Amino acid sequence: MRRNGLVALVAVVAVVGAACAGATPQVVVESAPAGGTETGIVVTGTGEAAGTPDTLTVTLGVSVLRGSVNEAITAAAERADALLDALRTAGVADRDLQTANYSIFPEYDYTGETQRLRGYRVTNTVVAKIRDLPRAGEILDAATRVAGDEVVVHGLSFSIEDDSALVVDARAKAFEEARAKAEQLASLAGVELG
Repeated sequence: MRRNGLVALVAVVAVVGAACAGATPQVVVESAPAGGTETGIVVTGTGEAAGTPDTLTVTLGVSVLRGSVNEAITAAAERADALLDALRTAGVADRDLQTANYSIFPEYDYTGETQRLRGYRVTNTVVAKIRDLPRAGEILDAATRVAGDEVVVHGLSFSIEDDSALVVDARAKAFEEARAKAEQLASLAGVELG
Protein backbone atom coordinates (compact mmCIF):
# COMPACT_ATOMS: atom_id res chain seq x y z
CA MET A 1 0.00 0.00 0.00
CA ARG A 2 1.14 3.52 -0.65
CA ARG A 3 1.15 6.07 2.18
CA ASN A 4 0.00 8.90 -0.09
CA GLY A 5 -3.22 6.97 -0.67
CA LEU A 6 -4.00 6.79 3.03
CA VAL A 7 -7.48 8.12 3.75
CA ALA A 8 -9.03 8.53 7.19
CA LEU A 9 -12.81 8.67 7.27
CA VAL A 10 -14.46 11.18 9.58
CA ALA A 11 -18.22 11.12 10.13
CA VAL A 12 -20.20 14.27 10.74
CA VAL A 13 -23.78 13.72 11.79
CA ALA A 14 -26.58 16.19 11.06
CA VAL A 15 -30.00 15.02 12.16
CA VAL A 16 -32.80 16.61 10.14
CA GLY A 17 -35.99 17.59 12.03
CA ALA A 18 -39.04 15.44 11.65
CA ALA A 19 -41.83 16.40 9.34
CA CYS A 20 -45.43 15.24 9.33
CA ALA A 21 -44.56 12.51 6.78
CA GLY A 22 -41.66 11.22 8.87
CA ALA A 23 -38.26 12.02 10.25
CA THR A 24 -35.16 11.73 8.13
CA PRO A 25 -31.86 11.73 9.99
CA GLN A 26 -29.14 12.67 7.54
CA VAL A 27 -25.45 11.92 7.89
CA VAL A 28 -22.55 13.33 5.91
CA VAL A 29 -19.30 11.37 5.87
CA GLU A 30 -16.14 13.18 4.81
CA SER A 31 -12.74 11.65 4.37
CA ALA A 32 -9.60 13.63 5.11
CA PRO A 33 -5.87 12.96 5.00
CA ALA A 34 -4.57 11.15 8.09
CA GLY A 35 -2.40 13.21 10.39
CA GLY A 36 -3.24 16.39 8.54
CA THR A 37 0.06 16.46 6.59
CA GLU A 38 -0.22 13.65 4.05
CA THR A 39 -1.96 13.98 0.74
CA GLY A 40 -5.05 11.97 0.09
CA ILE A 41 -8.43 11.76 -1.53
CA VAL A 42 -11.22 13.80 0.02
CA VAL A 43 -14.79 12.63 -0.57
CA THR A 44 -18.17 13.08 1.06
CA GLY A 45 -21.07 10.71 1.50
CA THR A 46 -24.66 11.30 2.46
CA GLY A 47 -27.01 8.82 4.06
CA GLU A 48 -30.66 9.19 4.94
CA ALA A 49 -33.03 7.04 6.96
CA ALA A 50 -36.74 7.69 7.39
CA GLY A 51 -39.05 6.82 10.24
CA THR A 52 -42.56 7.47 11.46
CA PRO A 53 -43.05 10.20 14.08
CA ASP A 54 -44.22 9.03 17.49
CA THR A 55 -44.41 12.34 19.37
CA LEU A 56 -46.24 15.62 18.83
CA THR A 57 -44.84 18.67 20.61
CA VAL A 58 -47.24 21.59 20.80
CA THR A 59 -46.75 25.07 22.27
CA LEU A 60 -50.02 26.47 23.56
CA GLY A 61 -51.43 28.56 26.35
CA VAL A 62 -53.70 31.41 27.29
CA SER A 63 -53.64 35.15 26.72
CA VAL A 64 -56.07 37.27 28.72
CA LEU A 65 -56.77 40.99 28.85
CA ARG A 66 -58.37 42.48 31.97
CA GLY A 67 -58.75 45.94 33.49
CA SER A 68 -56.18 45.44 36.25
CA VAL A 69 -53.02 43.42 36.68
CA ASN A 70 -54.55 41.36 39.49
CA GLU A 71 -57.65 40.55 37.43
CA ALA A 72 -55.48 39.52 34.48
CA ILE A 73 -53.21 37.34 36.62
CA THR A 74 -56.18 35.62 38.26
CA ALA A 75 -58.00 35.01 34.96
CA ALA A 76 -54.85 33.71 33.25
CA ALA A 77 -54.11 31.36 36.16
CA GLU A 78 -57.66 29.97 36.06
CA ARG A 79 -57.56 29.42 32.29
CA ALA A 80 -54.03 27.95 32.35
CA ASP A 81 -54.93 25.59 35.21
CA ALA A 82 -58.00 24.42 33.28
CA LEU A 83 -55.90 23.88 30.16
CA LEU A 84 -53.26 21.89 32.07
CA ASP A 85 -55.95 19.84 33.85
CA ALA A 86 -57.51 19.00 30.48
CA LEU A 87 -54.13 17.87 29.12
CA ARG A 88 -53.49 15.73 32.21
CA THR A 89 -57.00 14.24 32.12
CA ALA A 90 -56.43 13.34 28.46
CA GLY A 91 -53.31 11.41 29.43
CA VAL A 92 -50.41 13.85 29.05
CA ALA A 93 -47.93 13.14 31.86
CA ASP A 94 -46.57 15.91 34.09
CA ARG A 95 -43.05 15.14 32.79
CA ASP A 96 -44.32 16.11 29.33
CA LEU A 97 -45.60 19.56 30.42
CA GLN A 98 -43.27 22.53 30.77
CA THR A 99 -43.86 26.25 31.18
CA ALA A 100 -42.39 28.06 28.19
CA ASN A 101 -43.37 31.69 28.73
CA TYR A 102 -45.16 33.91 31.23
CA SER A 103 -45.56 37.63 30.62
CA ILE A 104 -47.50 40.64 31.91
CA PHE A 105 -47.71 43.93 30.06
CA PRO A 106 -50.07 46.91 29.64
CA GLU A 107 -52.02 47.24 26.41
CA TYR A 108 -52.99 50.63 24.99
CA ASP A 109 -55.34 52.01 22.36
CA TYR A 110 -53.84 54.81 20.30
CA THR A 111 -56.08 57.41 18.70
CA GLY A 112 -54.27 60.24 17.03
CA GLU A 113 -51.82 61.58 19.56
CA THR A 114 -53.56 60.15 22.60
CA GLN A 115 -53.18 56.79 24.23
CA ARG A 116 -55.67 55.07 26.48
CA LEU A 117 -54.93 52.08 28.70
CA ARG A 118 -57.07 49.15 27.54
CA GLY A 119 -55.93 46.88 30.35
CA TYR A 120 -53.25 44.37 31.19
CA ARG A 121 -52.40 41.31 29.14
CA VAL A 122 -51.11 38.16 30.81
CA THR A 123 -49.91 35.24 28.73
CA ASN A 124 -49.00 31.82 30.05
CA THR A 125 -47.57 29.38 27.53
CA VAL A 126 -46.67 25.72 27.98
CA VAL A 127 -44.99 23.08 25.83
CA ALA A 128 -46.77 19.73 25.85
CA LYS A 129 -45.49 16.45 24.44
CA ILE A 130 -48.28 14.22 23.21
CA ARG A 131 -47.07 10.64 22.85
CA ASP A 132 -50.44 9.12 21.92
CA LEU A 133 -50.52 10.36 18.31
CA PRO A 134 -53.82 8.70 17.33
CA ARG A 135 -55.50 10.78 20.06
CA ALA A 136 -53.56 14.01 19.45
CA GLY A 137 -56.50 15.84 17.83
CA GLU A 138 -58.85 14.82 20.62
CA ILE A 139 -56.33 15.87 23.29
CA LEU A 140 -55.72 19.27 21.70
CA ASP A 141 -59.44 19.84 21.22
CA ALA A 142 -60.12 19.14 24.91
CA ALA A 143 -57.32 21.45 26.04
CA THR A 144 -58.19 24.36 23.76
CA ARG A 145 -61.91 24.10 24.45
CA VAL A 146 -61.46 24.85 28.17
CA ALA A 147 -59.47 28.01 27.44
CA GLY A 148 -62.13 29.30 25.06
CA ASP A 149 -61.41 32.45 23.07
CA GLU A 150 -58.34 33.13 25.19
CA VAL A 151 -56.41 30.10 23.93
CA VAL A 152 -53.27 30.60 21.85
CA VAL A 153 -51.50 27.90 19.86
CA HIS A 154 -48.01 28.94 18.81
CA GLY A 155 -47.03 25.87 16.85
CA LEU A 156 -46.56 22.15 16.74
CA SER A 157 -44.00 19.69 15.46
CA PHE A 158 -43.74 15.96 14.99
CA SER A 159 -40.64 14.03 16.00
CA ILE A 160 -39.23 10.61 16.79
CA GLU A 161 -38.42 10.21 20.47
CA ASP A 162 -35.58 7.72 19.95
CA ASP A 163 -34.02 8.13 16.51
CA SER A 164 -30.73 6.38 17.37
CA ALA A 165 -31.41 3.38 15.08
CA LEU A 166 -32.15 5.75 12.21
CA VAL A 167 -28.94 7.69 12.84
CA VAL A 168 -26.93 4.44 12.81
CA ASP A 169 -28.59 3.45 9.52
CA ALA A 170 -27.92 6.88 7.97
CA ARG A 171 -24.28 6.76 9.09
CA ALA A 172 -23.79 3.35 7.49
CA LYS A 173 -25.28 4.56 4.20
CA ALA A 174 -23.13 7.71 4.25
CA PHE A 175 -20.00 5.70 4.98
CA GLU A 176 -20.70 3.27 2.14
CA GLU A 177 -21.31 6.12 -0.31
CA ALA A 178 -18.09 7.89 0.74
CA ARG A 179 -16.07 4.67 0.55
CA ALA A 180 -17.41 3.89 -2.95
CA LYS A 181 -16.43 7.37 -4.15
CA ALA A 182 -12.98 7.09 -2.55
CA GLU A 183 -12.39 3.65 -4.10
CA GLN A 184 -13.38 4.92 -7.55
CA LEU A 185 -11.11 7.97 -7.29
CA ALA A 186 -8.22 5.90 -5.91
CA SER A 187 -8.57 3.48 -8.82
CA LEU A 188 -8.57 6.33 -11.33
CA ALA A 189 -5.47 7.81 -9.65
CA GLY A 190 -3.69 4.45 -9.59
CA VAL A 191 -3.39 4.35 -5.80
CA GLU A 192 -4.81 2.15 -3.09
CA LEU A 193 -6.85 3.18 -0.09
CA GLY A 194 -4.94 2.61 3.11
